[in-house]
Amino acid sequence: MAVKLRLKRMGAKQKPFYRIVASDSRNPRDGRFIEAVGTYDPVKGADKVTVDEEKALKWLNNGAIPTDTVRNILSNAGIMTKYANSKSKKN
Repeated sequence: MAVKLRLKRMGAKQKPFYRIVASDSRNPRDGRFIEAVGTYDPVKGADKVTVDEEKALKWLNNGAIPTDTVRNILSNAGIMTKYANSKSKKN
């Protein structure tokens, strides 16, 4: 099973709201997911991002692949650098 960290669209028409979720890559975008990792609200701006750092690092260490947008969100939150540092310490 290939797990991806990706966005699940929610909210009304013209008012998008996204959840960052860990999902099987074969499931549809807004379909079933394994675990919610955080939220992203593009209408309110970049400061409206909440990410559970512990869950995100757990999924990244287990081999989940983030999409491009989720990778940017995690990079801005500083989680990708922590993941890279933990990965380099293991070697």
